[in-house]
Amino acid sequence: MKLNVILNQIDMGALALPRFQRGYVWKRPHVSNLVRSLYKGYPVGSLLIWETQATQQDIRGDQSLAPGSHKLLLDGQQRVTSLYGIINDKLPRFSDGNTYSFSKLYFNVDTEEFEFYGPKKMESNPFWISVTELMQKGVQHYFDWLVDSPHSKLYFERLIAIEKIQGMDFHVETVSGADKTMEVVVDIFNQVNSGGTKLSKGDLALAKICADWPQAREEMRKRLEKWEEHDFHFNLDWMLRCINALLTGHADFAELERQRITTEQVKDGLQRAENHVNRALNWISSRLGLDHHQVLGSPNALPAVIRYFDKQKSSPDYKSLDRLLYWYIHAMLWGRYSGPVETVIRQDIMAIANNDDAVSALIQQLRQQRGNLRVEPGDFAGATRGSRFYPMLYMLTRVYGTRDLCSGLELKKNLLGGMNQLELHHVFPKSRLIEYGYHWRNDANALANFTLLTKDCNLQIGAKLPEEYFPYYESKHPGLLASHWIPEDPQLWKIENYLEFLAARRERLAEAANDFLNQLYHGELDQPSISEARVERHTPVRPISVASDEEEAQLVEAMDWMEKNGLPRGEFGYELVAADSNLLATFDLAWPQGIQEGLSQKAALLIDEGSETLSFANAAGFRFFTTVAQLQSYVQNDILGE
Repeated sequence: MKLNVILNQIDMGALALPRFQRGYVWKRPHVSNLVRSLYKGYPVGSLLIWETQATQQDIRGDQSLAPGSHKLLLDGQQRVTSLYGIINDKLPRFSDGNTYSFSKLYFNVDTEEFEFYGPKKMESNPFWISVTELMQKGVQHYFDWLVDSPHSKLYFERLIAIEKIQGMDFHVETVSGADKTMEVVVDIFNQVNSGGTKLSKGDLALAKICADWPQAREEMRKRLEKWEEHDFHFNLDWMLRCINALLTGHADFAELERQRITTEQVKDGLQRAENHVNRALNWISSRLGLDHHQVLGSPNALPAVIRYFDKQKSSPDYKSLDRLLYWYIHAMLWGRYSGPVETVIRQDIMAIANNDDAVSALIQQLRQQRGNLRVEPGDFAGATRGSRFYPMLYMLTRVYGTRDLCSGLELKKNLLGGMNQLELHHVFPKSRLIEYGYHWRNDANALANFTLLTKDCNLQIGAKLPEEYFPYYESKHPGLLASHWIPEDPQLWKIENYLEFLAARRERLAEAANDFLNQLYHGELDQPSISEARVERHTPVRPISVASDEEEAQLVEAMDWMEKNGLPRGEFGYELVAADSNLLATFDLAWPQGIQEGLSQKAALLIDEGSETLSFANAAGFRFFTTVAQLQSYVQNDILGE
């Protein structure tokens, strides 16, 4: 099918975009590369079209559909939208993209370069020709100027080659037939769209909901953004899973359609889910101290929690809620949701629905999966925050009132001011351990070598060894070291006895963990006072990969700059985890799905990192940068095309 026919079919309403498709995301480099490839006659891939009887609710945007059979574009949206924009100087009606991505593309008839308009370079240079103007007015518009050039024949040929792009043939594959349901078509889409972001079952279910309630996606995003303000990060699939759990009692998204869930029911389910999630997060934050996403555990435990809340006719007593938290912690510690998520969530929901004592049923399922629910010292043998037991260390710090070494204040209290920000502290300094010969990752970053301190205290201690600073702070605040589960034997504070120190501290951490969990299970904890608001409690932890205030300032500068340019800020303190769940490295700042999700390479900013971290990043397919300037240069050239 010729390109001009494809574009005309869009205007006539015969070719549209299915609602489940994501929007236009290409940036300028993608657009200029596409036109350059077409100009040179390079292959640019085929289009995939779904031929079906569509309704207005099946398509994106406010495009009017022509009568009869319709063609819905499955693969080729970015290319077709870009070419439509260049030729017509506007977006097709099915697109909600940004015209900036394709407007003002110019071609140099002398050098054969394609670039976006820059006044300094092009304003006084007649060789630069607007590609859009050329497409709309034709080569004859430039006849008077070209005929006087000594290279007129060559220049005419080059401009004609661009103009002929409109009549180029695109290979089109068509999917049709009564057996091609939306589920089948989405599976086909995911198979052929190997270079882009896959559509999930949640995307498909949400597309069907949006057909009857176009604002559904926006309303769900509002809730997600609100939780993100408090450093809890969830996605649309998870939001829909919570709604599904409340409305159908299932985790399978197809159940929404099988049970013929109505728009009004979805709206009600969203409101109930929001209320119950707020309650769950407040309870987890105030009772356990797990007050941000890095320590929350798997979000897939929350559908069961909110289903439990929804089942209760009145507010559960504190002892029942504490036992629910006991289940929640163990589900996190033993990787309850590391396997097939839908199956496990379904088991949890059914346990709640079919038992009067729902919490006991949930705990019994864990016992069947795990056996012994006791925490052992070896469970704290992991390295860094990649261990599932890092949240346990953080939780114990908050619930037992571990005291800051320098000030003696309990870290569970509301801490105000930048210097009171919580930071992970190496009990034995990492640099001194490496100098002594210990392995930097497995030994120096052992979980039992971490504790939490205020930022100010962490700076004061610096690279001192425990035998230097432990006696001083313990004399100022007796009992201080015990609040960090530090062994009393001064011989274990010496670097030559570091491995023995780790073993002794693991014993103490395991004892504290079991003591707290047993109190939760038996309802022996004091009744809580009115919970503090989460926004007031939150004291974020700076990633251990960030070594100084200066480095943190550079990272914040990079995140702010990305946001200013309409790009994702990136994930601060991103953890690269191996298949066995062990942490390989912590990246200062990362875009694990690409700065342009699904279209550009995974990227990371790694400031003052060692060669091992850089090697891990490279092996994992990350394009990494060691300065903010390098990152910005890449973004300007390859992403923004400026």
